[in-house]
Amino acid sequence: MNEIHDRVPLANVKPNSLVMVFKRLIEPALIVAYLWVIARIEHQSFSGDYWVLAIMSFFVSSYVFAEFHERRLRRNPKAVKLVGPIFIDWGVVVAILALVGYFCEFYDQFSLRVIGPWVIGTPFGLMVSQHLQLRVMKDLRTKGEVHKAIIIGVNPTALKLAERMVDYPALMINLLGFFDDRDVGRQPPGTYTPLLGKMSDVAAYVREHGINMVYISMPISAQPRVLQVIDELQDTTASIYFIPDIYIFNLIQARFDYVGGMAVMAICETPFTGMNNFVKRASDIVLASIIQLMLLPVMLVIAICVKATSPGPVIFKQRRYGLDGEEIVVYKFRSMTVTEDGNTIQQAQKGDARLTKIGGFLRKSSLDELPQFINVLQGRMSIVGPRPHAVAHNELYRKQIKGYMLRHKVKPGITGWAQVNGLRGETETLGKMKARIEFDLEYLRRWSLTFDLWIIIQTVRLVLKKDNAY
Repeated sequence: MNEIHDRVPLANVKPNSLVMVFKRLIEPALIVAYLWVIARIEHQSFSGDYWVLAIMSFFVSSYVFAEFHERRLRRNPKAVKLVGPIFIDWGVVVAILALVGYFCEFYDQFSLRVIGPWVIGTPFGLMVSQHLQLRVMKDLRTKGEVHKAIIIGVNPTALKLAERMVDYPALMINLLGFFDDRDVGRQPPGTYTPLLGKMSDVAAYVREHGINMVYISMPISAQPRVLQVIDELQDTTASIYFIPDIYIFNLIQARFDYVGGMAVMAICETPFTGMNNFVKRASDIVLASIIQLMLLPVMLVIAICVKATSPGPVIFKQRRYGLDGEEIVVYKFRSMTVTEDGNTIQQAQKGDARLTKIGGFLRKSSLDELPQFINVLQGRMSIVGPRPHAVAHNELYRKQIKGYMLRHKVKPGITGWAQVNGLRGETETLGKMKARIEFDLEYLRRWSLTFDLWIIIQTVRLVLKKDNAY
């Protein structure tokens, strides 16, 4: 349970508006100012192309800095205080500008004596900005310029929220304490948090102490009491946020949606809806097409070797579960003397006697997976996603591992987050399979195009090392 609650998002606890001023306005403005200063030092006319670069830099950095900051805040509040993210964010901005410059044939309009120092020196200027930002936040907290908050309900979710408020001072929230109808002795084991009062005392306390934020973390069974508190708080100016106990579930892409104008909350949803679905499919088609063209000669050589070294088909077809648990046919270069696809399938093991003469090499180098790029172009698979298991293995493990079938909320992939974390190849124990599923579900929660590209890069690195597959 603690593992689940460690993933509780910040919900409505958003960065202070002053932080966003720095990320969206001040830091992008500093980047533009630094470009202007270097251009003047190098006696370059700051007009025309440099103004275009300045405007692009402002808007791209404004979006990237704010978006990445909020993502880090949701995942790990402490990470936003580190120096590393500054270089990562600026690197992304530079990469975007470089791509635009390349495709627009725009890059040769600038002096390297200006662009070089600008690219290299900007992160250090951003470090100064971050230090200034933290100093301003500290001064404001010292002067009491913070939001005062209370939490109704003592449970792991509420305690995690309180921990986030302490870990990230830039939220500018001062948590004064908790309210609950249960006394300390009746709280969940391991909590025992001192209380400011009972739920009936909340409204009076909010008025007396000028509370700005009230967070309600109560189970659904407490609905009548919660509604009464909310009704009493209508007589105050406090903002009210409800943290439902749905976080006891393993949330995947949780979000609010509307059905006929009625708000509903998805607690288990595919990340590939709307524009995300288009981005995922477009990236699959582009990358798979490029890879297929590049590796076509290699695939022809492998096909000839498979046919020449053992009797049987070149391509091994096996039923797997795809998107939404529907059966699909997955292609691989045949690496064994058998083509099992029944109700019982034995996983390949180290030194397996069923391997063909080149089967061991194909599996160890992952070259046997190359035909699956055809599956990607067909729309049955994706380049990155949970690895598809044989139907027989699915039917076995879905009964033993809670949440196993949730991995089928997305298309299976040629590579995945589990594989780059050492869970590639045979999963001879239930524990290893559980670990693989945990990584698969984490992938669903964390998906982004940059995350996919990172997994692809790590996969190439691991394949070159030739680890863990046989």
